[in-house]
Amino acid sequence: MMRAEPRQTTSNIGHLNRPSYNALSHGLNKHYYSIAINYRKSELEQKMLLNLNKSAWGNSLKLREYTEQHKENIDALKNFAKLSKQYNKWIQDETKQSSGDFVVTSVGKMNPKVHLNNQVEESMNDNVMNCLGTMLNTVVF
Repeated sequence: MMRAEPRQTTSNIGHLNRPSYNALSHGLNKHYYSIAINYRKSELEQKMLLNLNKSAWGNSLKLREYTEQHKENIDALKNFAKLSKQYNKWIQDETKQSSGDFVVTSVGKMNPKVHLNNQVEESMNDNVMNCLGTMLNTVVF
């Protein structure tokens, strides 16, 4: 009589997943089993898990230190100057070449206009939120 190995009968659902070629190459033939586990959550559990990493509404009211904000603004202005020089060079290169040649030569290179727009928008959002938070704190407290 053939005896069943424990790995063939150990499963939640009753299906044994065969070892992959990668597992076989590492010598996990007899000592390998994969248990398929299926667990269902109730609606309350799903809502609780969705709220796990949610930020609280009061987090946006917290202000950063003014010195830190000032240093970041100075760094952002230096970065703006560097990106605007790169953008000026980008425009000069674009005017020297035909449009097809410029597209080919600019593949894989950083587009300074896009980066400059993103940096300016991010800096403005940070400063506006900081100003609004400061005004709100002066009125409330």
